[in-house]
Amino acid sequence: MTPTPVPAVPAVPAAQVAAPLAVLHDRSACRFEAVVDGLPCVVDYALHGSVMRILHTGVPARLAGRGLAGALVHEVLAQARALGWRVRPVCSYVAAYMQRHPETHDLLEHP
Repeated sequence: MTPTPVPAVPAVPAAQVAAPLAVLHDRSACRFEAVVDGLPCVVDYALHGSVMRILHTGVPARLAGRGLAGALVHEVLAQARALGWRVRPVCSYVAAYMQRHPETHDLLEHP
């Protein structure tokens, strides 16, 4: 399956990220990915019905401090919203991000 391009929406000031992220959604791999300076930044998930369990967010150490993880998670959550998915943040980074961003709370899965 060919990854579906996701429209880029910057989530951090332009001074931190040189350009909007080009995020691809590879549904068959349950992964969102953006390549920055030739290195992959990823969010892995598992889909259970309409609940996306976000398992891992990864940005290479060489790219740290540029706001890439936040920009990537912002885009992943925007896609979850567009697809009508609820989110269970298993990944500690995503859990902390969602805690800091109340506008994402409506996406949280409620038992």
